[in-house]
Parts: sequence; structure tokens; C-alpha cells
Amino acid sequence: MDRHAPAKKGERTLKKLLAFGGIIVVLFAAIAFITMYEQKEAASNNPYHKSELNPATVAQLDDPNYRNIILPAELKQQLADGKTLTVYFYSPTCPHCHRTTPIVVPLAKELGIDLKLFNLLEFEDGWDIYHIEATPTIVHYENGKEAKRIEGYHDEKTFRRWFASLPMPKK
Repeated sequence: MDRHAPAKKGERTLKKLLAFGGIIVVLFAAIAFITMYEQKEAASNNPYHKSELNPATVAQLDDPNYRNIILPAELKQQLADGKTLTVYFYSPTCPHCHRTTPIVVPLAKELGIDLKLFNLLEFEDGWDIYHIEATPTIVHYENGKEAKRIEGYHDEKTFRRWFASLPMPKK
């Protein structure tokens, strides 16, 4: 075969397919790299002090309803110190939490209650430590001990009554 002979039509088509396939692979790799980089950037300097976060948590980082986060060590210390506080245990993947959060966070703020948010997706030990059976669950602690809880989704009127029944000084 002559080295200078023109490539056959089948060879040219194969080369084009290989080149096109290579470009597609490079594009997918670039997209995967960019996505991973963006997730790591979003996870850095986050209120959870973790290097990697679940994508559902990352999606909530800019939502003002998820600002008053309490970390496990802080909650443990406050309870050990006999503090009085109210904690909202939730998961970013819980559909009932998605409906509850926009009700309870503004309501607590309106009522002057410092509602702390505990992310059970990021800190799964919380399920057992705080005896959480379902999300959402709001627990009120007095002198470091559980005094009252409400579980599940409810309407604003029900949450308003529950918050109003808490025997705690408002902030």
C-alpha cells in the first residue's frame, strides 16, 4: 500500500467519529470537574464546618431560612450547661421540612424565639442522640432537659399555639 495514497472513505469516517467522541469525553470530564469544584467551593466556609456537604444542604446555603444553624458540639454543650433553647431538627431531603421551614422560622423570629436548626442529614448521630423519630421535629429544652416537642408538618396556627405554650422567656 502506498503511504501517500488518500485515506479510504471508511477510515476518514472512523477518524471523524473518534475525534468527535474524544471531544465529547473531554467535555463531560470538564463539566464533572467544574461541578465538583463548585460543590467544594460552596462547602468551604459553610456554617457546618465540614469540607464536604450533601448537595441538598449546599442548595440551602443561600436560603435565609437556614441561617441559625446549631452544630452538634454546641448543642451538646448548651444542654450540658443546662441552657433553655428550642431546636428544629430537619433534613434538607425531607419534603415535610420543605413545607414546615418557611412557616416555623419566620414565625419563631416574629415571636422572639431563637429557633436553632439542626441538620440531621449532615449530622446523622442526632437521630439517636436526641431521639428523633421523624422530621420535622421541634424540641424545646429547659435547663438542658427536653420539656416539649412537636413532630411533623402542621399549619401556622398549630405552630403558633405550640410556640406560645412554651414556658420560656423570649429573647
